[in-house]
Amino acid sequence: MPLCMTREKIGSPEALNSLAGRLKERAGGRKMVSVCLGTGCRAEGSGEVYEAIREAVGELGLEDEVIVMGSGCHGLCALGPLVILTPDDIFYPKVSPEDATEIIEKSVIGSQPVDRLLYKTGGKTCRCQSEVPFYGRQERIVLGLNGIVDPHMIEDYIREGGYQSLAEVLYKYPPEDVVSEISASGLRGRGGGGFPTGRKWESCRAVETEDGKFVICNADEGDPGAFMDRSIMEANPHTVIEGMVIGAYAVGAEEGYIYIRKEYPLALNTLQCALEQARDYGLLGHDILGSGRDFEINVARGGGAFVCGESTALTASIEGRVGEPGAKHIHTTESGLWGRPTVLNNVETWANVPEIIKRGSRWFASIGSEGSKGTKVFSLVGAIKNTGLIEVPMGITLREIIEDIGGGMAGNHGFKAVQTGGPSGGCIPADHLDMKVDFDSLIEVGSMMGSGGMIVMDESSCMVDVARYFLDFLRTESCGKCTPCRDGTEQMFMILDRICRGKAGEDELGKLEEIAELVRETSLCKLGSSAPNPVLSTLRFFRDEYEAHIRDKKCPAGVCSALIEFSIDQEKCVCCGRCANECPVDCIAGTAGKPPAKASEEDHQEGKVGEPFLIDVQECVKCGSCFDVCPTDAVEKK
Repeated sequence: MPLCMTREKIGSPEALNSLAGRLKERAGGRKMVSVCLGTGCRAEGSGEVYEAIREAVGELGLEDEVIVMGSGCHGLCALGPLVILTPDDIFYPKVSPEDATEIIEKSVIGSQPVDRLLYKTGGKTCRCQSEVPFYGRQERIVLGLNGIVDPHMIEDYIREGGYQSLAEVLYKYPPEDVVSEISASGLRGRGGGGFPTGRKWESCRAVETEDGKFVICNADEGDPGAFMDRSIMEANPHTVIEGMVIGAYAVGAEEGYIYIRKEYPLALNTLQCALEQARDYGLLGHDILGSGRDFEINVARGGGAFVCGESTALTASIEGRVGEPGAKHIHTTESGLWGRPTVLNNVETWANVPEIIKRGSRWFASIGSEGSKGTKVFSLVGAIKNTGLIEVPMGITLREIIEDIGGGMAGNHGFKAVQTGGPSGGCIPADHLDMKVDFDSLIEVGSMMGSGGMIVMDESSCMVDVARYFLDFLRTESCGKCTPCRDGTEQMFMILDRICRGKAGEDELGKLEEIAELVRETSLCKLGSSAPNPVLSTLRFFRDEYEAHIRDKKCPAGVCSALIEFSIDQEKCVCCGRCANECPVDCIAGTAGKPPAKASEEDHQEGKVGEPFLIDVQECVKCGSCFDVCPTDAVEKK
């Protein structure tokens, strides 16, 4: 529900402060119901929850007293749809449309929580978000306004102090002082490389040119299992825009681009709305905040090529050329987009800038570890209870993330490995759970920070198959420009595939390592040079699994179908027939050799389903359906 319907250009910091004050005053005294409309919660039906709550507010005649807001990602995607009530500070997970009226009547009007809807864990009931263990260990800087602002309402961002850092910079900071402040903060690029942001800005600022400069936001997040940048843009696009305008002022640019993947329609819609509203208020475009400074942001849509996350491939794509990397004998800060000096940072890096200006470089540098300052946003996915979006201080341990924030492993299997850094990252075993999560520590164990994907795997995962999966992705995404990456990733995949099928010879591990090292040392761009990481890290920490596949022709995890076989323990079989019912190829029959009759649920319950069953291993397609449905674990996988 908008608090400001007309938008006139803001001509000074004083006018910005005045608007923020009026917006705070209008919001004061009103209660707010924030419904997560991020992609994860939308998939669970949060759109219907939002509409139901709005309808309940309307039916009770509370439109002037209650703000119903659709916000970006709240983080705990595993328990969506999520709803937060303020100022009573009540947190509800897994809300359904049927809960709407009760929430409004009891929690909004009565300020009392609905006990059955509260988050419960270990016998403890959590009323507010901060009491939930998932949020307790986080330090939310970039994600701090998620759940508080409507991403389609710039007024919410201004009300919470948005664009104040920009006003401070334009009227009080010389450009070189902005660069110095970012340098002193220790901010490093969050896109994967971890290059010092201040040093990059200084390199670009120092270049003298009459042709103009550019700043670019890399929103081409393409890692499987990663959704950090997308969620930031969906939840609070103005923090990215404000960061870019500050960066443009610091380096002397008047034009910028946000390069966003075509697969992100919700983020694109939110971003375009935010850009339009920022222009309406004079916070973007000509004569920003009456300062005489100009800066415009264009949106460029990527075609979905993973390699276009690399800087030179990205700039080539914006220029309309084939998105493939080029040699970096000249830095982008000297000759980037259309040959002009260019600063390129990713979404999360830009989003940190306003807070650094607002709270100071010392504050930011006080968070994190020695060489990695501030916080990092991760997407936490895989075989873990609390999947979602998290923001933690650099230097936190993997164990704290997985056990305290993630809630430990889901299901009956123990922890086996966590992959960080996307498909080009490494797989880290249980022995290293107490290592710090920062740029340098991850590189030491053969992984990397990457953009922030974190995939947790349990003991049911085959690490050879995991390496094959990521190499399959990387070989497909290789642009093919350089031979080491184009042919090397293909050769590594072929060897991994032979190993998984039990067709590899004992000399092939040596070949695999030799090719991996060659690709790492000689590839043109980071896609190729980091592609061997999943291979080399799994060889380093899980070599015994590779050897079992090659020497014993067995997959210890029971994943590689060519190396497993299903059978039925006759003593455990209770003749229920479920396995036969589920078999897609009818290869399960009774011991007498008769085709199994399709059994009804009544037959199961009364035990009227014939004699014990056998699997015809010659016909079995190893789908595992029988294994999954057997109630007595009579079906064995070997």
